[in-house]
Amino acid sequence: MRWLAFSFTCLLPIPALAHPHVFIDTGLEFMVDDAGNLTHVRVTWAYDEFYSLLVLEDMRLDQDADGVLTEAEEQFLSGFDAQWVEGYNGDLIIRMGENVIPLSGPLEPQATTEDARIVTTHLRAIEGDPVPADALSIKAFDESFYTAYEVTRPVLVSGPTTCNIERNDPDIDNELAQMQAFLLTLDAEYDLEENDIPLVGEKFATEIRLSCPNT
Repeated sequence: MRWLAFSFTCLLPIPALAHPHVFIDTGLEFMVDDAGNLTHVRVTWAYDEFYSLLVLEDMRLDQDADGVLTEAEEQFLSGFDAQWVEGYNGDLIIRMGENVIPLSGPLEPQATTEDARIVTTHLRAIEGDPVPADALSIKAFDESFYTAYEVTRPVLVSGPTTCNIERNDPDIDNELAQMQAFLLTLDAEYDLEENDIPLVGEKFATEIRLSCPNT
């Protein structure tokens, strides 16, 4: 995905079009109950090295620069990325058909470091009516593409062993070609900030499909 940021930027005749500034390797754990309903999703975010360094320096952590936090430092860091503004969806969308499944805000936030990278986890609870863990579509993405998510960490299910996970990666070349074609239609003086900026994050998102048909 990091090469995508370079490729995407090279296509841009208009500097205002969003491209990634933060890169996150993502993992997902789906929690399914005995009735076959999805109850929670645990999300793992592993931040890129540069962003991790900025956060650690800003919070005055890892002063010995060995990339390893003390227990007290981990406790201080935990929750730094869980202070969400109202309406923020946590860059995670779960759909059943056309319906978006409502999720809680971040619960049980934790943080540590791995190889000088900040790695955090948080829990999201399914809200409202029970949601059968069958034919669900899950995507982690930032619509504005300021943050690029790549599903490189484990994706697993806690619960019934009959659950299936399917991964559908985006067609990067095709999406880049479509974006380039769109940009070439714009006038050189077109102001993206005053008009509708294309929201391209979902186009480059990996889709995870969860199905527990026998639960």
